[in-house]
Amino acid sequence: MGLGSTAKKIQGISDRAEAMYKQVQKLQQRITGLEEEMDETHDTVTRMDHQLTEQRALLLAIAEEQGLDGEEILAEAAIDEAELEDEAADSATDGDATAEATAGDTTAE
Repeated sequence: MGLGSTAKKIQGISDRAEAMYKQVQKLQQRITGLEEEMDETHDTVTRMDHQLTEQRALLLAIAEEQGLDGEEILAEAAIDEAELEDEAADSATDGDATAEATAGDTTAE
């Protein structure tokens, strides 16, 4: 009787170990796939960064050819973008303050 019970327990442990092993194998495959995708993404980003650098150089050369200061144009664009981001952040902050004030008004009643 004791041997049969022990055999069943060992079989149960063996089944669980086999299931866990299969899960670990699947996880390893997923990790390998993610690593490959990450490498591909890194290569793509590196290639795009290089292309962007080339395009910037071309645009600056064209601007200079046209008598424009390309660096000044880029600086102005960066300033405009920063101002837009600041306005968006301010709007979000104002929206939060308005929501809090409205919530405070409704709870005060």
